[in-house]
Amino acid sequence: MDPQLLSYYEAIERASVDMLTAARAGNWDEVVKLEGACVLLISQLKHAAQGPDDAGPSRGAPAPQAVEVAKVKSRIMQRILVNDAEIRHLAEPWLQDLDDTLSGRRAHSLH
Repeated sequence: MDPQLLSYYEAIERASVDMLTAARAGNWDEVVKLEGACVLLISQLKHAAQGPDDAGPSRGAPAPQAVEVAKVKSRIMQRILVNDAEIRHLAEPWLQDLDDTLSGRRAHSLH
């Protein structure tokens, strides 16, 4: 993996930290906005990863730099997943309230 691709992973991680901070504060509009930024970053990462430098699997043992980059990427991904899990946990009551509100509106509009 191109070490420059790590900048995309790091940006996604920063956005996930910001999303978690907003979720802890109950600022769900900011969470949604940051989620959109994450989607864009992920799209850019996918595009960059498919660039001409991506020649597929290499033969032989990976270079030490490639091993280190893979370790860093793995740690970043783990932190993103932990942040995502906590955001989802914090969002559950908010989503339930939203569902209750929408269900109430539907029930009232049917009468």
